Amino acid sequence: MNEPGRDGSNMIKLAERRIFSNSFKPLYDQGMGLVERAAEYLDGDGRVDARELSRTAATLYAAESMRLTTRLMQVASWLLLQRAANSGEMSREQVIAEKSKVRLDTASAKEAADWSALPENFRDIVERSLRLQALVRRMDEEIYGASAQGVARASRIGNPVSDQITLLHTAFAR
Repeated sequence: MNEPGRDGSNMIKLAERRIFSNSFKPLYDQGMGLVERAAEYLDGDGRVDARELSRTAATLYAAESMRLTTRLMQVASWLLLQRAANSGEMSREQVIAEKSKVRLDTASAKEAADWSALPENFRDIVERSLRLQALVRRMDEEIYGASAQGVARASRIGNPVSDQITLLHTAFAR
């Protein structure tokens, strides 16, 4: 006999089971590890690498660095919310309310003409961040429904940086 899912149906959602079990830790560690790796690169070797780029490639690098940072902060926020829910620090309703501030749709300019001129380490981090974002987005849609993402976009107002700080504060409040 199937045990009921959190949405009251008898269908078991694999993504939800993963998030609310011990198998969430590797995903959380992967996401936070990528955030750390990106920060180390951008503050270290990335600065050196960026100085060696042409003006056009340097502009692309700067724009993509901002997209990368935004993408990873959004994914990290989602992961922190799921961790808080998994540990019982937040209810499902609280998570749903807070995750409305999280965007899992930050694009990339990897189709740009000068993309191949960017440092290989940087492109690797961007690629990994896009794969992680896609995985998190699929899980989010499976757990909370595709409509939740649309509602989140429609309800988003205010300063995105302030929203991010509020979201992180909520996740670490306990």
